[in-house]
Amino acid sequence: MTCFTRIFTTLIAATALLTAEAQACTRIVYHGPEGRALTGRNMDFKDPMVSNFWVFPRGMKRDGVAGPRSMQWTSKYGSLAVSGYDISTVDGMNEAGLNASLLWLNATKFPQDDKTTPRMSLAIWAQFYLDQFATVSEAVDYTRNHPIQVVSGEVPGRPGSLAPLHLTLSDASGDSAVLEWIDGALKIHHDRSYQVVTNDPPYDMQLANQKYWSAVNALNFVPGSGRSEDRFVRAGFYVNAVTQNEDPRIAAAAVFSVIRNASVPYGVSLPEAPNLSTTRWRVVADQKSLLFYGESATSPNIFWVDMTKLDFSEGAHVSKLDLGVDMNRVLAGEVSDKFTAAEPFRFETAE
Repeated sequence: MTCFTRIFTTLIAATALLTAEAQACTRIVYHGPEGRALTGRNMDFKDPMVSNFWVFPRGMKRDGVAGPRSMQWTSKYGSLAVSGYDISTVDGMNEAGLNASLLWLNATKFPQDDKTTPRMSLAIWAQFYLDQFATVSEAVDYTRNHPIQVVSGEVPGRPGSLAPLHLTLSDASGDSAVLEWIDGALKIHHDRSYQVVTNDPPYDMQLANQKYWSAVNALNFVPGSGRSEDRFVRAGFYVNAVTQNEDPRIAAAAVFSVIRNASVPYGVSLPEAPNLSTTRWRVVADQKSLLFYGESATSPNIFWVDMTKLDFSEGAHVSKLDLGVDMNRVLAGEVSDKFTAAEPFRFETAE
């Protein structure tokens, strides 16, 4: 390698790091044989984040916590939810195998209040879908026919900074949808082929970028930076290139390997990129076997919950698996017996 080539390569690598998003997550859906669908995601965030696992039973009465026109509903499905700061559901799976994940999207622009449409806080947006729907098609059909306004709230620790997030859904059939608020209007992308979601730009532009890269032989070159567009292409290639296996253990290993490949190294710190985000934790949902895996970037072990062992019956206690900051509690193996009864957290109010 010549001196010029080394310098050029170094500059390209530095540029890739410096242009990574402030909050950069990746979500993938794995289509295995015999109906084996799994969804995995990285939680990349600049600041340490308290994230716990919560068991919410059926029959919980909910409020959209967004003022006097807040939607109200009663949960039809029990769910295992992953909290963000114990004020929001940021990921999770319900007992029917529906997964919901929130990811950062700087291009988000939520609607202005029209004084008529029912509203809900961004903090409870993902939980609404976990509570109410078994499949992506059901969720999308309802959303198209029942307009709502989602209202954002402040990012914890950043007064005045509103969270710009988009929502992804997947189900036990491997179907997928992406919901984005662009220029105040809800755009829904629904197709089984939409296996990968990252961050900016909006999803229609990500699909165009993916089409461009499809002309490049991925066996010779895959974009390797931390940029959202590159992670989108790279994860899209690997999620279908890794072993496709019906064995739940092998399938979960394959999904973890792909999302780790799209991770940001822990504790990366560059003065020129103060908003560069590190991967805090990862979760993988096996939507056929109802296994929900967790992995902290600061722990040597993977742990998981067999959701068939949880009590989702109406009237059952809400329970919590206390994981701490960045899920740093050291756990290994199946942990359904480590949940303890708890008062449900309060979703952040947005008005």
